Amino acid sequence: MTYGKWRSGLVLGASCLTLAGLLLPAPAIAAPSVVVHPAADTAAEAAAVAAKWTPAAMRSAIPLDTLVVSNTKRLSTKVAKGAPQVVKPTAGGVSVQSFPNGGGAWTGGGGITRTSGRVFFTFQGRRASCSGDAVTSGNKSVVLTAGHCVKLEGAFHTDWVFVPGYNNGNAPFGTWTARQTLTTPQWLASEDINFDVGAAVVNTLNGQRLTDVTGAQGVAFNQARGQRMYAFGFPAAAPYDGTKLIYCSGTVINDFLLSSDLGMSCNMTGGASGGPWFLNFNEGTGTGVQNSVNSFRYQILGVIDPGFMFGPYFGTDAQNLYNTASVS
Repeated sequence: MTYGKWRSGLVLGASCLTLAGLLLPAPAIAAPSVVVHPAADTAAEAAAVAAKWTPAAMRSAIPLDTLVVSNTKRLSTKVAKGAPQVVKPTAGGVSVQSFPNGGGAWTGGGGITRTSGRVFFTFQGRRASCSGDAVTSGNKSVVLTAGHCVKLEGAFHTDWVFVPGYNNGNAPFGTWTARQTLTTPQWLASEDINFDVGAAVVNTLNGQRLTDVTGAQGVAFNQARGQRMYAFGFPAAAPYDGTKLIYCSGTVINDFLLSSDLGMSCNMTGGASGGPWFLNFNEGTGTGVQNSVNSFRYQILGVIDPGFMFGPYFGTDAQNLYNTASVS
């Protein structure tokens, strides 16, 4: 999003938040618990949604970030931190890349090429895309993404699907329809960028559950800041085209301007929003523990800062979201 416009160019990320003006901290707003939104929760509905996402439809989807003209929001800077939690990955793989990296094609193979994928949905009547990742969960059906990749501008997206291992319109591991989408109470109430986290619980496909097919990454909450991390996504805005898995890596910083998010040197563009950030990422196996998602870049005076991508700190609210999705 770009702050100003892009959510990973709100800007959207990646989505971007656009800064149309100065964003001012706001008092925390009392909000309900984790929000669970029903999606394609019958076999007939799931079949109808899946049928919409042909290879041509996927190729024609527009990165969500480029469809959002402005998304300037007031922020609550308080992200609750509770007891640390780490859930181990179950995916596996090969090879080694380089660290740090500002945005190159991932050629190392491994679990990440199966668990990460593109997310497609309908937003305000138009086909749109983000990124997502399959994580270890009790129901073996959870995809983590950004909050704006499930709900934006007051409404949940429709026709929501996850395509792990996406490859230029091909779905080597199938097209998985959501039966539920979820987001944090703060994102629902005010689209607070500090809580830009979303999830989907997907239906079974051919009698199988998602992570039995793809494997799963781990996930972690309430971890120390300032660590080495890797970010992945399928950016689809120039200079990228959405056909390849792209990654960035580096030691993260704390946002130096308006949010309480983590920041990484990364040039991924729109469409990467919702892609996973990992701690303890093993380049040899392509696995790690997910600890954020691509969320936004800053845009000031109409210019998107190419230097940093930002992602929400996975604190107690993200933890509650994951725990709810895991048993849904």
